[in-house]
Amino acid sequence: MIATSTKTMRAVAIDRFGDVGTLQVQTLPVPEVGPEQILIRVESAGVGPWDAAEREGVFAKMFGMEPRFPHVLGFEGAGTIEAVGEKVDRFRENDLVYGFATARSEKGFYAQYTVVRADDACPIPRGLTTDTAGALTIDGGTALRGLRDTLHLKANETIMIFGAGGGIGHMAVQLAKRMGARVFAVASGDDGVALARRLGADATVEGHQGDVLAAARKFAPDGLDAALLSAGGPVADQALQALRAGGRAAYPNGVQPIPKAPSGLDLENYNGAYDRELLESLNKLIEAGPFEVHIARTFTLEHIVEAHRALQTHYLGRLALRVS
Repeated sequence: MIATSTKTMRAVAIDRFGDVGTLQVQTLPVPEVGPEQILIRVESAGVGPWDAAEREGVFAKMFGMEPRFPHVLGFEGAGTIEAVGEKVDRFRENDLVYGFATARSEKGFYAQYTVVRADDACPIPRGLTTDTAGALTIDGGTALRGLRDTLHLKANETIMIFGAGGGIGHMAVQLAKRMGARVFAVASGDDGVALARRLGADATVEGHQGDVLAAARKFAPDGLDAALLSAGGPVADQALQALRAGGRAAYPNGVQPIPKAPSGLDLENYNGAYDRELLESLNKLIEAGPFEVHIARTFTLEHIVEAHRALQTHYLGRLALRVS
């Protein structure tokens, strides 16, 4: 194992569960590396609604965990490997990686250093930087899990991506195109429509002002083969009527309101369930051509409260934290 000479680090941590007022930049010890772990010098981290849920204690209650404070937040990030555990042979010092921390982990990516299991990290794919890869894992993995493993999307099929300007949605548009599908994108705002179109959607419609059902039926007169919903509500429920008989639809955990399918439609809820195989498959698709992790705004550790408040606003793609 390679040891870092740094003894302490700056991190965003909480001493209790609660609102944004619990977020503090603290000086904490650099975590020690276990035999099957890697120590990452974090450069960027994704900021998502799951971080707000963790801050509020949702996951501790869900999994029956006894919290240990101070607790460093941040489920995903990217950076440079500083040290490797003695049983790790797939990474070396100075490798660029991205990865995730589980809900049961005591170490997060809102810090200058974090440790994760080696199997919970992956080399940053060609074409991405540490600035963008820090916000790739959760939404990219969730998009791929839905398209590949839940919907079983095939080449030449038609798919509706609902919420195409969001974190999951804008990556799903690109991944579905890589998989050979024709993409009908529903996005919020003219900016969301423009982003989905720029990322390769074959047809787009604004979800609040446009006639989504009519646009979908024009795109696929015989009915859409599949739909991935990263947002819910009455418009999403109505749009599902555009699927053909036998069509498939899916939405990941966390979508609210929960989508409601018309009679006879297979609508499946799924969990992202990130793992090494998923990230390696994600890398292969990303490296097949230009790929964008769209970062709407980037914050520093000192502006973490502003970052969490921004989660409640309209933004495209992802929010990110610049750590180093």
